[in-house]
Amino acid sequence: MRVDRLWTNGRVASLREGLGVLRRAGAGALAARDGRIAWVGPLAEAPDLDPAETIDLDGRWVTPGLIDCHTHLVYAGDRAGEFEQRLEGASYAEIARAGGGIVSTVRATRAASEDALVAQSRARLDALMAEGVTTVEIKSGYGLDAESEVKMLRAARRLAREARVTVVTSFLGAHALPPEAGDDKEGYIDEVCLSQLPAVHGEGLADAVDGFCETIAFTPGQIRRLFEAARALGLPVKLHAEQLSNQGGAALAAEFGGLSADHLEYLDEAGVAAMAAAGTVAVLLPGAFYFLRDTQVPPIELLRRHGVAMAVATRLQSGLFPAHLVAAGHEHGRDPVPPDAGGSARRGHPQRCPGPRPRRGDRHAGGRQVVRSCHLGHRAAGGTLLPHGL
Repeated sequence: MRVDRLWTNGRVASLREGLGVLRRAGAGALAARDGRIAWVGPLAEAPDLDPAETIDLDGRWVTPGLIDCHTHLVYAGDRAGEFEQRLEGASYAEIARAGGGIVSTVRATRAASEDALVAQSRARLDALMAEGVTTVEIKSGYGLDAESEVKMLRAARRLAREARVTVVTSFLGAHALPPEAGDDKEGYIDEVCLSQLPAVHGEGLADAVDGFCETIAFTPGQIRRLFEAARALGLPVKLHAEQLSNQGGAALAAEFGGLSADHLEYLDEAGVAAMAAAGTVAVLLPGAFYFLRDTQVPPIELLRRHGVAMAVATRLQSGLFPAHLVAAGHEHGRDPVPPDAGGSARRGHPQRCPGPRPRRGDRHAGGRQVVRSCHLGHRAAGGTLLPHGL
C-alpha cells in the first residue's frame, strides 16, 4: 500500500477497540495517506507499506489530538489576585458579589478591541496547542451585551482561521448579570434571548448555546427560556450546572438533549439518570475545583455506574492557567480518568465530545491525521511533556 508518511519505532496510545496502548518502545507505527490515517498498530502486523517518507519516532508516544471541550479562552485582563483571596478564606460567591469574578473580566473585555482580544488569546491558544490540543471549544460570556459578545466570538473565529487548530464556539450570554442590569435577571434574560442571541446567530458565530444555572447566576426557569430560544434557532445547548449547589440544571440540559453538563460537583442521582438517558456528556473541570479550593467532589462513581460519558477539560479562563489541570486531578482524591475506567472516562468519548464534529484527533484508520508525538517523563515524578510536531 502506497502511503505518504510512515512513523515507526514509537509507542502508540489508541482508542481503537482491540488495540489500546502499545507501551513497548518501538512497538507501534502509524501510516498516513492524503492527510488521513491509513494504518496504525504494531509494526510487526503492518501490511505491506510503501512510504514516500519514513520518520523514526525514537520511542516517542503517538496519541490522538487532545480535545479541550470547555474553555473561556477569549478575554482581556486577569483575575490572578482572586486565588490569594480564596486562600484567605473568601468564597467564590463572596468574590463575585463584591464585583470580582466574571464581572471584573467583563469590564476589561468590553474595553478591549477585537484585535487586542485576538492577540492576547492567541498566546493562550498556542499554549494549549503546545500541550497537544487539536480541537478547542471557546465560549463568549465576558461581554454580556450584544456588541461585546459578538466581538468575542468574532475573535474566536479569527483564531480558528489563524491557528492550526479547530475551534468550536459557544454563546454564553447567560453567564452573569452585567452591572447595568442591576438585579433584573428576567430583564437581562430578555436581552440575551431577544438581542444578543439573534445578533450572534445572524453572523453564524455560535455552534452552541451555553448558560450558567446557579444561585449567583440564573434560575432553571430563566435557563429554560434561553434553551427554548436556542431550540427555535436550531442551536444545540450545554450548561454550567451543579457547580456550587444542586439547581437541577443537569436534568434541564438533558431535557433539551444537551451536548454536555459541566462542573457537576453537586450533581445528584436524578440528574445523573437524566444525563444517561439523554446521552449528555459530563464534563469534569478539576482545574476549577482546584482554583476555587472546593471540597465537594463530582460523583464520578455514580456517573460511571449509570454509563454517562465523561470528558475532562481545562476550563481555561482569566483566573486559571491550563497547567493546573495536571495537578488538579488529584484534588478529587483520585485520578479523574483512572486506568480502570473501562471506557467512559479514560476515552473521553471523543466521538461524542460536546459540540459539532470538526477536525480532531481521530482514533483509527480512515480518520484525519491529527495526531501528536512526545516524550513522556516518569509518571510517578510528575513527568515532562515535550511536544514534537509530526
